[in-house]
Amino acid sequence: MIDTVLILDFGSQYTQLIARRVRELNIYCEIVPFNKIPEDLSACKAVILSGSPFSVLAEKAPVPNLETIQGKLPLLGVCYGAQYLSHNFGGEVGQSNTREYGRANLSMIKAEEPFFKGVEEGSQVWMSHSDTIKALPVNAVRLASTKDVLNAAYRLDGEDTYAIQFHPEVYHTTHGKQVLQNFLVDIAGVSQDWSPDSFVEKTVEELQEKVGDDKVVLGLSGGVDSSVAAMLLHKAIGKNLYCIFVNNGLLRKNEFSEVLDQYKGMGLNVKGVDASNRFLDALKGLTDPEEKRKAIGRVFIEVFDDEAHLVQDVKWLAQGTIYPDVIESVSVTGGPSATIKSHHNVGGLPDFMKLKVVEPLRMLFKDEVRRVGASMDMAEKLLGRHPFPGPGLAIRILGDITPEKVRILQEVDAIFINGLREWGLYDKVWQAGAMLLPIDSVGVMGDERTYEKCVALRAVESTDGMTADWVNLPYAFLQKTSNDIINKVKGVNRVVYDISSKPPATIEWE
Repeated sequence: MIDTVLILDFGSQYTQLIARRVRELNIYCEIVPFNKIPEDLSACKAVILSGSPFSVLAEKAPVPNLETIQGKLPLLGVCYGAQYLSHNFGGEVGQSNTREYGRANLSMIKAEEPFFKGVEEGSQVWMSHSDTIKALPVNAVRLASTKDVLNAAYRLDGEDTYAIQFHPEVYHTTHGKQVLQNFLVDIAGVSQDWSPDSFVEKTVEELQEKVGDDKVVLGLSGGVDSSVAAMLLHKAIGKNLYCIFVNNGLLRKNEFSEVLDQYKGMGLNVKGVDASNRFLDALKGLTDPEEKRKAIGRVFIEVFDDEAHLVQDVKWLAQGTIYPDVIESVSVTGGPSATIKSHHNVGGLPDFMKLKVVEPLRMLFKDEVRRVGASMDMAEKLLGRHPFPGPGLAIRILGDITPEKVRILQEVDAIFINGLREWGLYDKVWQAGAMLLPIDSVGVMGDERTYEKCVALRAVESTDGMTADWVNLPYAFLQKTSNDIINKVKGVNRVVYDISSKPPATIEWE
């Protein structure tokens, strides 16, 4: 039995990052809503309370039942979790005079405490709260402060309960990973035995138990997620896996034929289905991003329903859904996390489709998916492919979708992506693509005035897609790419480069 860390979700958008950092320590963790704590905690070696957009002072503040946890298992409260412990166990929480958000530096660290081993005085941390802990709980020991936050960290005497006002999971907390390791490994004694190999072994066993001898259909996109999901299922059920690659008319240039060729030799049973007209008809006249996503999701399901009927006695639909897809759509476990945007492959199936859903990658981040694929000896070229949105170019064409706009963007995208490869930049970028903007701008070509489209190029660096920074591509590359696009793609006379990071912007424009 693998040691497990339980993360109680109070609705913070940082909750998934806590899981991400824990897994970087080769420790398996699961997220559950604060009000759905499992009865069986035999495999649980530690518990973390997440942050939250709620205030502990609010009438409807999330209130967990910690009777089976506090004092019995090592417990770490983060931000809201720290405030909850103080508010409910003899301390005092109140509104701070100013919202404490952004960078801060630790001071008065109790260096002799194992919790802060390897963390230096003045280390940077990230704050994000409007309430503050004014008085510590009974029998609490202060472990650290900052300039504006007296009780930045504390522990409860007589038990392995710790609490911090800052977020160790975010990039801006320089020793955040060290703090988590101190708590989980040194204090809680959690084994660091979770790895891609162990995930493959565990997942294959679970798939065999869950699916049995049933038949499964899976939508392949040519991307990392669906490909790794397919290989996991192939390992588990072999010939009972039926892979389908759908051309939705919104793929990259020549991608349909290239993807079908890509899977040759992998041992997968793959069928190509050209449904491009069906998707484009459903998108006709739609301009709202959510309406476009939902239309694509609906047709995606309809196509699979049609194809599933061609496979006798199929009972399951497999999807390459990964964790960022889920957390941005709804809370991964039904908790109170806020919705950012919907994803075409998240949210279940309509009643008319009599297939059950299996998602072997649902709890993995993108980089974890790649490591799992590498552990199964999948080709590096496939695993290194940039992420591509499920709705395809539909969410990179702002406004309504037409075949002509798709053609323009496919040509622009091909020049951009092929250029990144030729200049040796492709593997230095996490994701890249082009956006077709819903504006025409004035230009001059030769002696003629033009009034044509503007495209925005986007290239970001990231590890999991939850946060991202724009890539400082060489000016010479951008200059040549811009010239090539304007000279070779009819209908475009202006190229811009997107230099916004996530947050506040998302990676896609829609």
